Amino acid sequence: MQRTAWKYYPRQQDHNTEQNREKSPACVQLQLMMSSSFNIFRVGISVVIMCIFYKSAVDSLSELSPQKYFSTLQPGKASLAYFCQADSPRTSIFLEELNEAITPLQDYGISVAKVNCVKEETSRYCGKEEDLMKAYLFSALLFNEVKYITTLEDLQNIENALKGKANIAFSYVRAIGTPEHRAVMEAAFVYGTTYQFVLTTETALLESIGNEDIENAHLYFFHCKQVLDLTLQCRRTLMEQPLTTLNIHQFIKTMEAPLLTEVTEDPQQVSTVHLQLGLPLVFIVSQQATYEADRRTAEWVAWRLLGKAGVLLLLRDSLEVDIPQHSNVIFRRAEEGVPVEFLVLDDIDSLISHVESNVHIEEIQEDEDEDTKSPNMDVQDDEVAETVYRDRKRPLPLELTVELTEETFNTTVVASDSIVLFYAGWQAVSMAFLQSYIDLAIKLKGTSTMLLTRVNCADWSDLCTKQNVTEFPVVKMYKEGKNPVSYVGMLGTEDLLKFIQLSRISCPVNITSVQEAEEYLSGELYKDLISYSSVSVLGLFSPNMTTAKEDFTEAGNYLKGYAITGIYSEEDVLILSDKYAATLPALLLSRHKEGKIESIPLANSHAQDIIQIITNALLETFPEITVENLPIYLRLQKPLLILFSDGSINPQYKKAILMLVKEKHLDSLTPCWLNLKNTPVGRGILQSYFDTMPPLPLLVVVNLHSGGQVFAFPSDQAITEQNLLLWLKKLEAGLENHITILPAQEWKPPLPAYDFLSMMDAAASQHPTRKDPECTKEMDVQENDKKQHEDKSAIIKEPIETLRIKHWNRSNWFKEGEKSFRHDNKEL
Repeated sequence: MQRTAWKYYPRQQDHNTEQNREKSPACVQLQLMMSSSFNIFRVGISVVIMCIFYKSAVDSLSELSPQKYFSTLQPGKASLAYFCQADSPRTSIFLEELNEAITPLQDYGISVAKVNCVKEETSRYCGKEEDLMKAYLFSALLFNEVKYITTLEDLQNIENALKGKANIAFSYVRAIGTPEHRAVMEAAFVYGTTYQFVLTTETALLESIGNEDIENAHLYFFHCKQVLDLTLQCRRTLMEQPLTTLNIHQFIKTMEAPLLTEVTEDPQQVSTVHLQLGLPLVFIVSQQATYEADRRTAEWVAWRLLGKAGVLLLLRDSLEVDIPQHSNVIFRRAEEGVPVEFLVLDDIDSLISHVESNVHIEEIQEDEDEDTKSPNMDVQDDEVAETVYRDRKRPLPLELTVELTEETFNTTVVASDSIVLFYAGWQAVSMAFLQSYIDLAIKLKGTSTMLLTRVNCADWSDLCTKQNVTEFPVVKMYKEGKNPVSYVGMLGTEDLLKFIQLSRISCPVNITSVQEAEEYLSGELYKDLISYSSVSVLGLFSPNMTTAKEDFTEAGNYLKGYAITGIYSEEDVLILSDKYAATLPALLLSRHKEGKIESIPLANSHAQDIIQIITNALLETFPEITVENLPIYLRLQKPLLILFSDGSINPQYKKAILMLVKEKHLDSLTPCWLNLKNTPVGRGILQSYFDTMPPLPLLVVVNLHSGGQVFAFPSDQAITEQNLLLWLKKLEAGLENHITILPAQEWKPPLPAYDFLSMMDAAASQHPTRKDPECTKEMDVQENDKKQHEDKSAIIKEPIETLRIKHWNRSNWFKEGEKSFRHDNKEL
């Protein structure tokens, strides 16, 4: 049974409400025991959590003693139990929320009960005082049938306890939830009452029993039932085939078969379980005079070939079939119709070698091919799962960041510019992001003046409440005398690094001379930041344009950490406006990669409009689409013009498309390209369009937001500017046929009560002024030196109004009405 210690941090609510709550006895442990089977896993799960319990919740729960509770557990039923013992006000919110979850749990067939722990109670689920605020997560895989262990001592204790009683199936898997782990659990479901299954994920334990191959899963069969002397070690047989459900079944069946069988009939007529499983038979030919020695030899061979072949002792004296006088071994293959082989072998090693080199074990195919391929778990579509698996055994150098407490937080963030990670030690996403945060600390070590700190909200819930932390993980930047800024970008090292580096400068930067402005536009002024933002934005204003400058400054503050912005408002501003043909007020967009500067007029543009202009300018003209950036370009609500390529694209293709962009022929589309080597999911996308993988490169138009049509550029034509333009005109005129139409069905929740997207939409509709999460600014929360540094932005000022991306001006070649982007749910 796997156990993981973790701590609980409740969802924060109004502080005044919390003070008025009625206190009640604390539930120090919560256990979820599942003795039923769930889908293919057929696992039981138990969870033990320290918690507080309310009088309001007590009335809705049945109350049992520990002894009574465990006696009522039934096979096939799931139960959630609260083990209550002492007062602990720190988890009060958690219990209130958990009480609200009783009805949804019952919808899933999980009963809920309260278990009262008394002082004399010896149950391990009734915790001691020092266990308060700590939780234990048990993955009780089939509960009693599978024991999860972590040390060699655990294994030896189980082995000693079962000597003379039962055999053991000991398995090592790389991680819980892998295909090999599921295969072991399937086997445990079938054979768990006959054998004791033992499971580990610890590489040190595997190495301690003599196996250094930690990259693959392994299964050993411990022959303990026949061991009566407790000082002797159980024999161990290693399964050499991959851990699949059917392979394990075959292996266990061979372990159940008799080690050695005596026969007196024709070897060609003998039938054993080994033949049924596709394994060969080895007959050791004996005679009365040498029977005892031959039997000892046969037993030794049987142990060596256990799981690979069946071994039988054939008495020549009692056999009517003639056997060559010189033969001492008969080998029979599992295939029907193949004659037996009469062999003369002088030693056991020669016999073993002959069998292993000739044995044919038919490959057993699982129903799910993906599970048998033992996929590379280090590369997964789910980035959280990938990170957790990749770093599951890597010790984190937490000393590179400063751990803050309720006592040290205020003095630290006031004394120095700080980045603070608020996380919960019990939450998977938090722990996954903590890996990235430490990677960031390694990159910035010795190069940054910004202090990287962290707060575990599971330990310091009051502190996190004061900082307005209501979800995890959250990163905030604190600078002396300035408003704290919340980071809301991608939870990855590179994106957070970009945010920190771009936050080093003012936003907008105040440019004071024409020469400085030219250095700014050329990238020389902040050349160390160009790798983080390839576009520099300069606002040009006359000194008397007060309102326009205020709007631009507000937009710049909003984009701090995401863009490089500057402002020039001196008397000689006309020098720059004349040089770049800009009508004041105006924006100058310097694209460093392309080496060009363009101007955009800002007449009658408010802060929201300026933010939108700059946000769109930051998008690449012809980007490489990845899993990370796809949502950004889908927000534009335009059909995608995608060039699929198996590697880097041909420069001529890129030149042709960029020329069409420059001539504004692609204004109604989002041109992009997808490298299948960098984004392998692109192969699945193409196969869904064409059924079979088409030749590359390939250009398609995908209209996700209106109709779902997919159009393919003719494969027999070269991708040139002229050919592309003619093809697009045919599309506009309706002269091209689509190759497929993407389905419009929605991904609905299993039950109406769990339609969380609708709940989110309803909540958002109650706050129409909530802004798009590009960069959240928070009000200054420093009241005076005597008060703690608290984040009160949620009650001081509402954020900027949501920015709506304007719909593209559709041409008449997509006639169907546009559906809401959020409810399209079409497969790209």
